[in-house]
Amino acid sequence: MTLANTPFTLAGLTAAIAAGTRPAEIVAEVFRRIDAVGDPGIFIHLADKAALMAEAEALGAPDPSRPLWGIPFAVKDNIDVAGMPTTAACPAFAYTPTEDAFVIARLKAAGALVIGKTNLDQFATGLVGVRTPYPVPKNAIDPAIVPGGSSSGSAVAVAHGIVPFALGTDTAGSGRVPAALNNIAGLKPSLGALSATGVVPACRTVDTISIFALTVADAHAVYRVAAAYDAADPWSRHAPAPPLAALPAMTIGIPSRASIDFDGDGAQEANFRAVIAALEAGGATIREIDFTPFFEVAKLLYEGAWVAERHAAIEPMLSAKPEAVHPVTRTVIEKALGLSATDAFRDQYRFAELRRKLEPVLASVDLVCVPTIPTFYTVADLEADPIGPNSRFGTYTNFVNLLDMCGLAVPTVPRPDGRPGSVTLLAPHGRDGTLASLGVTIEALDPARPLGATGSPLPKASPLTGGASENEIEIAVCGAHMSGMALNHQLTSRGGRFLRAVDTTPDYRLFALPGGPPERPGLIRVANGGSAIAVEVWTLPLGEVGSFLAGIPAPLGLGTTTLADGTSPRGFICEGIAADTADDVSAYGSWRNYTARPVAMTG
Repeated sequence: MTLANTPFTLAGLTAAIAAGTRPAEIVAEVFRRIDAVGDPGIFIHLADKAALMAEAEALGAPDPSRPLWGIPFAVKDNIDVAGMPTTAACPAFAYTPTEDAFVIARLKAAGALVIGKTNLDQFATGLVGVRTPYPVPKNAIDPAIVPGGSSSGSAVAVAHGIVPFALGTDTAGSGRVPAALNNIAGLKPSLGALSATGVVPACRTVDTISIFALTVADAHAVYRVAAAYDAADPWSRHAPAPPLAALPAMTIGIPSRASIDFDGDGAQEANFRAVIAALEAGGATIREIDFTPFFEVAKLLYEGAWVAERHAAIEPMLSAKPEAVHPVTRTVIEKALGLSATDAFRDQYRFAELRRKLEPVLASVDLVCVPTIPTFYTVADLEADPIGPNSRFGTYTNFVNLLDMCGLAVPTVPRPDGRPGSVTLLAPHGRDGTLASLGVTIEALDPARPLGATGSPLPKASPLTGGASENEIEIAVCGAHMSGMALNHQLTSRGGRFLRAVDTTPDYRLFALPGGPPERPGLIRVANGGSAIAVEVWTLPLGEVGSFLAGIPAPLGLGTTTLADGTSPRGFICEGIAADTADDVSAYGSWRNYTARPVAMTG
């Protein structure tokens, strides 16, 4: 296969490099593809070709310790790259940084090469991609449709296969809406997982860099490289970045039929229902939830005092050169001038009420699945109404960062009219790995679906297996900590992730201990009369083990368990004396079976 025909995925380029392709050849192919696409709206600034080829040659021999060695990528032009102008799509705002943004530095250290800076809705304010003084990027699937924003150029570059991944930002959906419109994956990390050092802010408290890629696996691989705590960023937080792994059967929340909104688009609804049906057929439990409180949170971002945070980000420009700001962007942001500090506190109080109302809702499911966008809008639609369609694009995105959730837009089966399908997975902070692992399964529902606009088929996914990383420990759980049960949140809230379901060796007995709720089992190894008991093996970050252990009551503790697959992870064990006052329920084979038993009614 020639480089011109090579799918620009991480696997495709890694294979080409292994076959002898040099990074400079890849750079030359990127520039050839830019010329072939012929869309002047994608990039605001391109690296000098000769200088970049020299930088590529300077990488030397392939280095397995640098996971992105020789891989090209593009960067949204509100993220600093040393020596390249940062404009945020406002020429009057432009400056040339002397240092890379923290995330850019990490990607370069991993061997990646910056191709250029991409177009965006000015100051990252918009979900449509047309609020720019530069030529508007054309949607890679259908030029009549808007490209999506604000990270328009990055999404279109990936969809055309110009680069295997690109960085965007996401405050209200800018890393997810363009992904849905261009048939690619859009990863919106947990807030603080990717440093904001070197990023022009939109709303600093709810901003994050995002990642576009042709596949979910590629987006997650880049996330694992980019994620790191940055002490210089006051918004940086520690967040797990685990590998992809198998998942247990999950409970997935979706908007109830009474609250879901497709803006009258029946094809969009049918596409979403088909994905949900496939998840249910695969073993997921689907739970409808009222989305009205989520929509109320979403309104706060642009109709409440949070718009003042956008004003704070560009106040000097608005004061000095208001005419340099795009008229629609200016209209949106200057609403802040009618707000007061009192309004800000009122909205904070209302948000706190809504967040508390949603806590039990989110605790009742493992994750949430929503349509990424309710429907599609064309460039002509935006010319007629510059604000309304933009607001509707944010139906399922605006609330996410305010509620401190991670998100992943996953491409799905195309609609009958050829427009791309997409759903978004959402979960609490730190569950990025879970979203990506399920996302790989969803995008594989249609293996014939082309990647972006490239025509290349989805590559076969590797089996989701694996064990604990060097920063994790495996823990076998046999009771209320198992997936879908009452105490599972004590694992997931600490960054725990499911590895596998397995039986113990046949020398254990399972007891129902007195007390509760919740009911708890005791697993005791015996010399005679034992049986195999079903358990789940989870990983837990080493830094979370202490707090987890502190919450385990007597007569339970952590010790070594022996499992039928030959492994011996740490796991829940019970003091033998507890059997004297407990019921032996080993015959059920698992705690899940025991708790699901029919219970005779009395009275």
